Amino acid sequence: MQNNKPINLQSLSRYVGWSLIGSIIVGVIAAMTISSGIDINLSADIAKTSENMLDAESRLRGKAYLALFSFMLQIFISIGLFLLLRKSGLVLATWSFLIAVSAAVVGLLGAVYAMNAALIADNSAFDIIGGGAQRLLLTSLQVTSDYTSFHLSLVLSSAANAGIFLLFFKSGLIPKLISAWGVFASLFVVVALVGRDFIPLLGHGSITVAFMLSNLIAMIALGLYLGIRGAKIQSPLE
Repeated sequence: MQNNKPINLQSLSRYVGWSLIGSIIVGVIAAMTISSGIDINLSADIAKTSENMLDAESRLRGKAYLALFSFMLQIFISIGLFLLLRKSGLVLATWSFLIAVSAAVVGLLGAVYAMNAALIADNSAFDIIGGGAQRLLLTSLQVTSDYTSFHLSLVLSSAANAGIFLLFFKSGLIPKLISAWGVFASLFVVVALVGRDFIPLLGHGSITVAFMLSNLIAMIALGLYLGIRGAKIQSPLE
C-alpha cells in the first residue's frame, strides 16, 4: 500500500529559495574565479577569449562541471516553483516550467562547448590536423556557440520568470512588490535582448547593466523571501 503524503509546500518554498540563492552565488564565484577570461558572456571579446582558452584546459573543465551543477539546481528550482504555483494557474505554471527547463537545457550547451574547447587546447591530435591557427579557429567557434546558447537561454529563462512572477502576483504567495518587480525585470530582459538584435541602440552598455541589475534584484529578492519566510501558504481552513 502506497503512502502518498502531501507535499509540504512551506518547506518546499524554503528549499527553492535557498537553491535560487545558491545558484546565484555559484554563478558569481565562477565568474570571478574559474570563468575569468574564458567566458565570452563576461567580456564579449571573441579573439581574446579564444586565445585565453588555449591555455586554460583545467579551468574549462571546471567551468563545464560547474555548469552541470547549476543545471541540476535549475531543474530542482523549476520543479519546486511548478509545484508551488500550479494551483494558481495550471496552464501558465506548466508553460513556465517547460520554458524554464528548455532554457536550462540550452544553457547547458555552454558546458559542452567548454569541454570541446578544453579538448581542442589539450589534445595533440589538433597539431596534426592544423596547428595553432586551426586550434584558434576551432576554439573561436566554441566561443561563438557559447555566446549564442547563453543569449537564447537568457531570453527563454526570463520569459519563464515573467510567467512565474505573474503567478506569484496572482496567488499572493510572496509580497506583490517583489512579484510586480519580477514581472517588470523579466520582461525588460526579454525585450532588451531580443530588441538589440534589431535595434543596435538597445545594445548600449548602460541598458545591459540596467536589465541585468533589475533581473538580479528580482531573483535575489525572491530567493531571500522564500528562503527566510517561505511562501504564504494558506491552511485548508483559511
